[in-house]
Amino acid sequence: MNLKPLLRYALVVLVLGLIWKGAATALGGIILPAPEDAARAFFSAMATADFWAHFATSAWRVVAAMALAWLTAFPLGLLMGSVPRVDALLAPFIFLTYPIPKIVLLPVFLLLFGLGDTAKIAMIALILGYQILVTTRDGVKSIHPKYFDSVRSLGGSRRHVLREVLLPAALPHGFTALRLGTGVSVAVLFFVESFATTRGLGYMIMDAWGAMDYLTMFSGILGMSLLGAALYEIANFLERRACRWMFLRNKG
Repeated sequence: MNLKPLLRYALVVLVLGLIWKGAATALGGIILPAPEDAARAFFSAMATADFWAHFATSAWRVVAAMALAWLTAFPLGLLMGSVPRVDALLAPFIFLTYPIPKIVLLPVFLLLFGLGDTAKIAMIALILGYQILVTTRDGVKSIHPKYFDSVRSLGGSRRHVLREVLLPAALPHGFTALRLGTGVSVAVLFFVESFATTRGLGYMIMDAWGAMDYLTMFSGILGMSLLGAALYEIANFLERRACRWMFLRNKG
């Protein structure tokens, strides 16, 4: 077992803990509690069913949104990158709407889909989907024509081109966007859970903040940080499984 990554993570946690401790001491430990107090409150919260109900609700929303974004945006990015006519039709629309801050559409989504999970999942999926779509499309567009010629010269069909050229080029880009998008997804999750809901870690944080219960607020923050870290590692694991050849090449 390689312990180096664990040691690096432990070192990062230690450094962040020391910075947090210094800031808490400077502020008097009221608004910003000491890290050991926040850790005790967090572990106490983890022993309650209410915390895990909030955690499970948030996890469902963000995982469903990330799956929806991937299943929609990755094939579309693959299609746009490999079929010039489709790209010529859709690229202007994608790149004109990409800079628009999509979070401002949340009230519209709430009106269209209601106050339940659907609007929240759709909002996260839309924001993450654009990142996956653009990254995948650009990755496919960057493939050198010689790779297509090599497969076709050996009698390869469109299926062979897809399997041997397009997917190996697109998957690393798509998974990189998914992995890096976990932070964005959790940030949007916090925003959409800040109102029009009574469940989720975002609601837990804002409710505790309104009641000036800062230890519970930091329990929610640590819970959302744990969720983000877990999603990142899951995306990293999926990338290593789907793009195994890339990691074997790097080891060699």
